[in-house]
Amino acid sequence: MGQLIAIIMKSLCLKVLTGILPFLLLSCMAKCQQGSFGEKGFHAPVFKRPINDERFITINGIKQWVSITGDDSSHPVILFLHGGPGSPLSPYADAIYGKWKKDFILVQWDQRGAGRTYGYDAPDELSPAFLRAHPLSIEQMVADGIELCEYIINRFGKKKVILFGTSWGSILGVKMAIKRPDLFYAYVGHSQVVNPSANLIYDYQKVYKMAKQANDHASAHILDSIGVPPYENPVNAGKLFRIIKKYEKKKATPAPAAWFTLSPEYDNEKDSMHRADGDDYSFVNYVGYKRLGVQPMDTINLLNDGLNFNIPAYFIQGEEDVLTPSEITKEYFDKVHAPKKKFILLPKAAHGFNQAVVDMQYTIMKKSVMPLIKD
Repeated sequence: MGQLIAIIMKSLCLKVLTGILPFLLLSCMAKCQQGSFGEKGFHAPVFKRPINDERFITINGIKQWVSITGDDSSHPVILFLHGGPGSPLSPYADAIYGKWKKDFILVQWDQRGAGRTYGYDAPDELSPAFLRAHPLSIEQMVADGIELCEYIINRFGKKKVILFGTSWGSILGVKMAIKRPDLFYAYVGHSQVVNPSANLIYDYQKVYKMAKQANDHASAHILDSIGVPPYENPVNAGKLFRIIKKYEKKKATPAPAAWFTLSPEYDNEKDSMHRADGDDYSFVNYVGYKRLGVQPMDTINLLNDGLNFNIPAYFIQGEEDVLTPSEITKEYFDKVHAPKKKFILLPKAAHGFNQAVVDMQYTIMKKSVMPLIKD
Protein backbone atom coordinates (compact mmCIF):
# COMPACT_ATOMS: atom_id res chain seq x y z
CA MET A 1 0.00 0.00 0.00
CA GLY A 2 3.07 2.19 0.27
CA GLN A 3 3.01 2.51 -3.52
CA LEU A 4 -0.60 3.70 -3.38
CA ILE A 5 0.37 6.29 -0.82
CA ALA A 6 3.25 7.44 -3.00
CA ILE A 7 1.31 7.81 -6.24
CA ILE A 8 -2.12 9.07 -5.27
CA MET A 9 -2.11 12.78 -5.70
CA LYS A 10 -2.28 14.94 -2.64
CA SER A 11 -5.37 17.20 -2.72
CA LEU A 12 -4.97 20.98 -2.41
CA CYS A 13 -6.45 23.43 0.02
CA LEU A 14 -4.89 25.40 2.75
CA LYS A 15 -6.13 27.61 5.68
CA VAL A 16 -5.85 29.15 9.27
CA LEU A 17 -4.66 29.20 12.86
CA THR A 18 -2.42 28.84 16.02
CA GLY A 19 0.03 30.78 18.13
CA ILE A 20 -0.95 33.43 20.60
CA LEU A 21 0.51 34.24 24.01
CA PRO A 22 -1.31 32.50 26.86
CA PHE A 23 -3.53 34.73 28.95
CA LEU A 24 -2.36 34.84 32.57
CA LEU A 25 -5.20 35.24 35.05
CA LEU A 26 -3.87 37.27 37.92
CA SER A 27 -6.76 37.22 40.34
CA CYS A 28 -8.89 34.54 41.92
CA MET A 29 -12.00 36.43 40.84
CA ALA A 30 -10.96 36.35 37.20
CA LYS A 31 -10.34 32.61 37.44
CA CYS A 32 -13.77 32.01 38.90
CA GLN A 33 -15.52 34.04 36.21
CA GLN A 34 -13.52 32.60 33.32
CA GLY A 35 -15.51 29.37 33.29
CA SER A 36 -14.58 25.73 32.86
CA PHE A 37 -13.13 24.25 29.66
CA GLY A 38 -14.57 20.78 29.91
CA GLU A 39 -15.18 18.68 26.82
CA LYS A 40 -18.94 18.96 27.02
CA GLY A 41 -18.99 22.75 27.15
CA PHE A 42 -19.50 25.06 30.07
CA HIS A 43 -20.55 28.46 31.33
CA ALA A 44 -19.67 31.20 28.85
CA PRO A 45 -16.66 33.34 29.84
CA VAL A 46 -17.45 36.72 31.38
CA PHE A 47 -14.22 38.58 30.65
CA LYS A 48 -12.81 39.24 27.24
CA ARG A 49 -9.70 37.14 26.86
CA PRO A 50 -7.47 35.66 24.18
CA ILE A 51 -8.08 32.08 23.09
CA ASN A 52 -5.39 29.56 22.16
CA ASP A 53 -6.72 26.07 22.66
CA GLU A 54 -5.82 22.91 20.75
CA ARG A 55 -7.17 19.55 21.81
CA PHE A 56 -8.93 16.32 20.92
CA ILE A 57 -12.69 16.58 21.39
CA THR A 58 -15.04 13.61 21.33
CA ILE A 59 -17.36 14.10 18.36
CA ASN A 60 -19.86 11.37 17.53
CA GLY A 61 -17.87 8.75 19.38
CA ILE A 62 -14.32 9.43 18.19
CA LYS A 63 -11.56 11.85 19.20
CA GLN A 64 -11.21 14.68 16.66
CA TRP A 65 -8.58 17.42 16.61
CA VAL A 66 -9.85 20.97 17.01
CA SER A 67 -7.79 24.17 17.23
CA ILE A 68 -9.33 27.43 18.43
CA THR A 69 -7.55 30.81 18.42
CA GLY A 70 -8.52 34.46 18.72
CA ASP A 71 -7.48 37.67 20.44
CA ASP A 72 -10.84 38.23 22.10
CA SER A 73 -13.38 35.66 23.28
CA SER A 74 -16.24 38.09 22.62
CA HIS A 75 -15.60 38.09 18.87
CA PRO A 76 -17.63 36.10 16.29
CA VAL A 77 -16.63 32.50 15.56
CA ILE A 78 -15.68 31.18 12.12
CA LEU A 79 -15.64 27.41 11.59
CA PHE A 80 -13.34 26.47 8.70
CA LEU A 81 -14.13 23.32 6.73
CA HIS A 82 -10.96 22.23 4.95
CA GLY A 83 -10.68 20.64 1.54
CA GLY A 84 -9.35 17.36 0.26
CA PRO A 85 -11.05 15.45 1.67
CA GLY A 86 -8.20 14.74 4.04
CA SER A 87 -6.19 17.97 3.69
CA PRO A 88 -6.32 19.73 7.08
CA LEU A 89 -5.62 23.44 7.34
CA SER A 90 -4.41 23.34 10.93
CA PRO A 91 -0.67 23.14 10.10
CA TYR A 92 -0.82 26.19 7.80
CA ALA A 93 -3.61 28.22 9.35
CA ASP A 94 -1.56 30.76 11.24
CA ALA A 95 0.50 31.64 8.17
CA ILE A 96 -2.63 32.23 6.06
CA TYR A 97 -5.22 33.52 8.51
CA GLY A 98 -3.22 34.61 11.54
CA LYS A 99 -4.13 38.29 11.07
CA TRP A 100 -7.82 37.45 11.32
CA LYS A 101 -7.46 36.65 15.02
CA LYS A 102 -7.86 40.32 15.88
CA ASP A 103 -11.47 40.21 14.60
CA PHE A 104 -12.62 36.60 14.92
CA ILE A 105 -12.34 33.39 16.87
CA LEU A 106 -10.94 30.92 14.33
CA VAL A 107 -11.81 27.23 14.57
CA GLN A 108 -9.80 24.66 12.61
CA TRP A 109 -11.02 21.08 12.59
CA ASP A 110 -9.14 18.03 11.30
CA GLN A 111 -12.14 16.18 9.89
CA ARG A 112 -12.77 12.48 10.33
CA GLY A 113 -10.04 10.72 8.34
CA ALA A 114 -7.70 13.72 8.21
CA GLY A 115 -4.56 14.89 9.98
CA ARG A 116 -4.41 14.37 13.72
CA THR A 117 -7.95 13.01 13.82
CA TYR A 118 -6.86 10.21 11.50
CA GLY A 119 -3.64 9.82 13.47
CA TYR A 120 -5.34 9.42 16.86
CA ASP A 121 -6.27 5.82 16.11
CA ALA A 122 -4.36 5.23 12.88
CA PRO A 123 -3.30 1.74 11.76
CA ASP A 124 0.38 0.91 11.39
CA GLU A 125 -0.25 0.58 7.66
CA LEU A 126 -2.95 2.00 5.41
CA SER A 127 -4.02 -1.39 4.11
CA PRO A 128 -6.87 -2.55 1.85
CA ALA A 129 -8.45 -4.26 4.87
CA PHE A 130 -8.45 -0.98 6.82
CA LEU A 131 -9.97 0.90 3.88
CA ARG A 132 -12.78 -1.62 3.52
CA ALA A 133 -13.48 -1.73 7.25
CA HIS A 134 -13.51 2.05 7.77
CA PRO A 135 -15.56 3.74 5.04
CA LEU A 136 -16.14 7.48 5.13
CA SER A 137 -19.57 8.90 4.46
CA ILE A 138 -20.78 12.43 3.85
CA GLU A 139 -23.69 11.87 6.20
CA GLN A 140 -21.35 10.98 9.06
CA MET A 141 -19.05 13.93 8.43
CA VAL A 142 -21.98 16.36 8.21
CA ALA A 143 -23.20 15.02 11.55
CA ASP A 144 -19.68 15.53 12.95
CA GLY A 145 -19.65 19.14 11.77
CA ILE A 146 -23.05 19.88 13.30
CA GLU A 147 -22.04 18.38 16.65
CA LEU A 148 -18.86 20.46 16.61
CA CYS A 149 -20.88 23.63 15.96
CA GLU A 150 -23.15 22.85 18.89
CA TYR A 151 -20.09 22.39 21.08
CA ILE A 152 -18.58 25.71 19.95
CA ILE A 153 -21.82 27.63 20.51
CA ASN A 154 -22.19 26.17 24.00
CA ARG A 155 -18.57 26.69 24.89
CA PHE A 156 -18.37 30.36 23.93
CA GLY A 157 -21.92 31.36 24.72
CA LYS A 158 -22.67 32.31 21.10
CA LYS A 159 -25.99 32.27 19.32
CA LYS A 160 -24.53 31.10 16.03
CA VAL A 161 -21.25 30.75 14.11
CA ILE A 162 -20.07 31.71 10.63
CA LEU A 163 -19.58 28.71 8.34
CA PHE A 164 -16.78 28.69 5.76
CA GLY A 165 -16.14 25.77 3.41
CA THR A 166 -13.54 25.36 0.70
CA SER A 167 -13.42 22.72 -2.05
CA TRP A 168 -14.42 19.39 -0.43
CA GLY A 169 -15.35 21.38 2.68
CA SER A 170 -17.87 23.32 0.60
CA ILE A 171 -19.92 20.12 0.20
CA LEU A 172 -20.06 19.67 3.97
CA GLY A 173 -20.73 23.38 4.38
CA VAL A 174 -23.78 23.44 2.13
CA LYS A 175 -25.25 20.31 3.68
CA MET A 176 -24.66 21.58 7.23
CA ALA A 177 -26.13 24.99 6.42
CA ILE A 178 -29.25 23.53 4.85
CA LYS A 179 -29.77 20.91 7.55
CA ARG A 180 -29.23 23.23 10.54
CA PRO A 181 -29.58 26.89 9.50
CA ASP A 182 -30.30 27.78 13.13
CA LEU A 183 -26.60 27.26 13.90
CA PHE A 184 -25.21 29.71 11.34
CA TYR A 185 -25.24 33.42 10.55
CA ALA A 186 -24.13 32.82 6.97
CA TYR A 187 -22.39 30.37 4.67
CA VAL A 188 -19.30 31.39 2.70
CA GLY A 189 -18.18 28.90 0.06
CA HIS A 190 -14.91 28.96 -1.87
CA SER A 191 -14.19 26.77 -4.92
CA GLN A 192 -17.66 25.35 -4.45
CA VAL A 193 -18.10 21.71 -5.40
CA VAL A 194 -21.50 21.02 -6.95
CA ASN A 195 -21.56 17.60 -8.62
CA PRO A 196 -18.19 15.78 -8.41
CA SER A 197 -19.00 13.25 -11.13
CA ALA A 198 -20.12 15.88 -13.63
CA ASN A 199 -17.31 18.20 -12.52
CA LEU A 200 -14.68 15.57 -13.26
CA ILE A 201 -15.97 14.83 -16.76
CA TYR A 202 -16.10 18.56 -17.50
CA ASP A 203 -12.57 18.97 -16.08
CA TYR A 204 -11.22 16.18 -18.27
CA GLN A 205 -12.69 17.66 -21.42
CA LYS A 206 -11.52 21.18 -20.56
CA VAL A 207 -7.95 20.26 -19.69
CA TYR A 208 -7.69 17.90 -22.68
CA LYS A 209 -8.57 20.82 -24.94
CA MET A 210 -5.97 22.96 -23.17
CA ALA A 211 -3.30 20.31 -23.66
CA LYS A 212 -4.09 20.00 -27.37
CA GLN A 213 -4.00 23.76 -27.89
CA ALA A 214 -0.66 23.96 -26.10
CA ASN A 215 0.81 21.04 -28.08
CA ASP A 216 1.39 19.39 -24.71
CA HIS A 217 1.78 15.88 -26.07
CA ALA A 218 2.87 14.38 -22.74
CA SER A 219 -0.29 15.51 -20.92
CA ALA A 220 -2.52 14.56 -23.86
CA HIS A 221 -0.96 11.09 -23.88
CA ILE A 222 -1.70 10.62 -20.18
CA LEU A 223 -5.26 11.80 -20.66
CA ASP A 224 -5.70 9.41 -23.57
CA SER A 225 -4.36 6.55 -21.47
CA ILE A 226 -6.70 7.09 -18.52
CA GLY A 227 -9.76 7.99 -20.56
CA VAL A 228 -12.82 9.97 -19.51
CA PRO A 229 -13.95 9.65 -15.85
CA PRO A 230 -15.26 8.00 -13.75
CA TYR A 231 -12.29 5.86 -12.72
CA GLU A 232 -12.17 2.53 -10.96
CA ASN A 233 -8.63 3.23 -9.76
CA PRO A 234 -7.80 6.40 -7.76
CA VAL A 235 -4.37 6.50 -9.41
CA ASN A 236 -6.04 7.64 -12.64
CA ALA A 237 -7.94 10.37 -10.81
CA GLY A 238 -4.63 11.47 -9.32
CA LYS A 239 -3.08 11.72 -12.81
CA LEU A 240 -5.96 13.89 -14.00
CA PHE A 241 -5.74 16.14 -10.94
CA ARG A 242 -2.02 16.70 -11.45
CA ILE A 243 -2.59 17.86 -15.03
CA ILE A 244 -5.42 20.14 -13.89
CA LYS A 245 -3.12 21.66 -11.29
CA LYS A 246 -0.42 22.17 -13.93
CA TYR A 247 -2.75 24.19 -16.16
CA GLU A 248 -4.27 26.18 -13.29
CA LYS A 249 -0.77 27.37 -12.39
CA LYS A 250 -0.16 28.77 -15.85
CA LYS A 251 -2.58 31.69 -15.45
CA ALA A 252 -3.13 32.06 -11.71
CA THR A 253 -1.17 34.22 -9.29
CA PRO A 254 0.55 31.88 -6.81
CA ALA A 255 0.11 32.01 -3.06
CA PRO A 256 2.95 33.44 -0.98
CA ALA A 257 5.61 30.78 -0.36
CA ALA A 258 5.38 31.40 3.41
CA TRP A 259 1.88 29.95 3.44
CA PHE A 260 3.29 26.48 2.82
CA THR A 261 5.54 26.51 5.87
CA LEU A 262 4.28 24.15 8.56
CA SER A 263 3.62 25.55 12.00
CA PRO A 264 6.41 24.24 14.27
CA GLU A 265 4.14 21.99 16.34
CA TYR A 266 3.07 20.13 13.19
CA ASP A 267 6.53 19.93 11.65
CA ASN A 268 7.48 16.43 12.78
CA GLU A 269 7.63 12.93 11.34
CA LYS A 270 4.56 11.61 13.14
CA ASP A 271 2.23 14.40 12.05
CA SER A 272 3.61 14.32 8.52
CA MET A 273 2.94 10.59 8.23
CA HIS A 274 -0.60 10.95 9.55
CA ARG A 275 -1.34 13.81 7.17
CA ALA A 276 -0.06 11.79 4.20
CA ASP A 277 -1.87 8.59 5.15
CA GLY A 278 -5.06 10.47 6.04
CA ASP A 279 -4.93 12.27 2.72
CA ASP A 280 -4.64 8.97 0.85
CA TYR A 281 -7.30 7.29 2.97
CA SER A 282 -9.77 10.14 2.41
CA PHE A 283 -8.95 10.48 -1.29
CA VAL A 284 -9.52 6.77 -1.95
CA ASN A 285 -12.85 6.98 -0.12
CA TYR A 286 -13.80 10.03 -2.19
CA VAL A 287 -13.04 8.65 -5.67
CA GLY A 288 -13.44 4.94 -4.85
CA TYR A 289 -11.26 1.92 -5.64
CA LYS A 290 -13.21 -0.91 -7.24
CA ARG A 291 -10.50 -3.57 -6.86
CA LEU A 292 -10.38 -2.98 -3.11
CA GLY A 293 -14.15 -2.80 -2.72
CA VAL A 294 -14.17 0.89 -1.76
CA GLN A 295 -17.23 2.70 -3.09
CA PRO A 296 -16.88 6.30 -4.36
CA MET A 297 -18.81 9.23 -2.93
CA ASP A 298 -20.47 9.72 -6.32
CA THR A 299 -24.00 10.47 -5.16
CA ILE A 300 -23.28 14.14 -4.42
CA ASN A 301 -25.26 16.60 -6.51
CA LEU A 302 -26.12 19.88 -4.83
CA LEU A 303 -28.36 20.78 -7.77
CA ASN A 304 -30.74 18.19 -6.35
CA ASP A 305 -30.54 18.81 -2.61
CA GLY A 306 -28.46 21.95 -2.00
CA LEU A 307 -30.57 24.80 -3.31
CA ASN A 308 -32.69 26.07 -0.43
CA PHE A 309 -30.73 28.13 2.08
CA ASN A 310 -32.42 29.87 4.98
CA ILE A 311 -29.29 31.93 5.63
CA PRO A 312 -27.25 34.30 3.45
CA ALA A 313 -24.86 32.51 1.09
CA TYR A 314 -21.72 33.93 -0.50
CA PHE A 315 -19.65 32.18 -3.18
CA ILE A 316 -16.04 33.05 -4.02
CA GLN A 317 -14.72 31.54 -7.22
CA GLY A 318 -11.39 31.71 -9.02
CA GLU A 319 -11.63 32.55 -12.70
CA GLU A 320 -8.78 30.12 -13.45
CA ASP A 321 -10.25 27.30 -11.37
CA VAL A 322 -10.37 24.20 -13.55
CA LEU A 323 -11.12 21.64 -10.85
CA THR A 324 -14.35 23.34 -9.78
CA PRO A 325 -14.99 25.49 -12.86
CA SER A 326 -16.86 28.76 -12.58
CA GLU A 327 -19.34 27.68 -15.27
CA ILE A 328 -20.70 24.89 -13.06
CA THR A 329 -20.52 26.90 -9.84
CA LYS A 330 -22.34 29.85 -11.41
CA GLU A 331 -25.09 27.58 -12.74
CA TYR A 332 -25.55 26.28 -9.21
CA PHE A 333 -25.46 29.76 -7.67
CA ASP A 334 -28.15 31.01 -10.06
CA LYS A 335 -30.51 28.28 -8.84
CA VAL A 336 -29.81 28.79 -5.12
CA HIS A 337 -32.60 30.33 -3.02
CA ALA A 338 -31.33 32.37 -0.07
CA PRO A 339 -32.37 35.51 1.86
CA LYS A 340 -29.25 37.11 0.41
CA LYS A 341 -26.64 35.71 -1.96
CA LYS A 342 -23.59 36.92 -3.84
CA PHE A 343 -21.21 35.42 -6.40
CA ILE A 344 -17.67 36.80 -6.63
CA LEU A 345 -15.43 35.79 -9.55
CA LEU A 346 -11.75 36.57 -8.96
CA PRO A 347 -9.26 36.95 -11.86
CA LYS A 348 -5.85 35.30 -11.60
CA ALA A 349 -7.18 32.88 -8.96
CA ALA A 350 -7.38 29.10 -9.40
CA HIS A 351 -8.73 26.32 -7.18
CA GLY A 352 -6.51 27.00 -4.18
CA PHE A 353 -5.80 30.14 -2.20
CA ASN A 354 -3.78 33.17 -3.13
CA GLN A 355 -3.67 36.60 -1.54
CA ALA A 356 -6.61 37.93 -3.55
CA VAL A 357 -8.77 34.99 -2.47
CA VAL A 358 -7.98 35.39 1.23
CA ASP A 359 -8.45 39.16 1.02
CA MET A 360 -11.87 38.67 -0.55
CA GLN A 361 -12.82 36.12 2.10
CA TYR A 362 -11.95 38.68 4.75
CA THR A 363 -13.91 41.43 2.97
CA ILE A 364 -17.00 39.23 2.81
CA MET A 365 -16.67 38.32 6.50
CA LYS A 366 -16.26 41.95 7.61
CA LYS A 367 -18.60 43.83 5.30
CA SER A 368 -21.34 41.29 4.56
CA VAL A 369 -21.44 38.80 7.43
CA MET A 370 -20.46 40.87 10.49
CA PRO A 371 -23.55 43.14 10.21
CA LEU A 372 -25.71 40.01 10.58
CA ILE A 373 -24.23 39.06 13.94
CA LYS A 374 -26.18 39.77 17.10
CA ASP A 375 -24.57 37.75 19.91
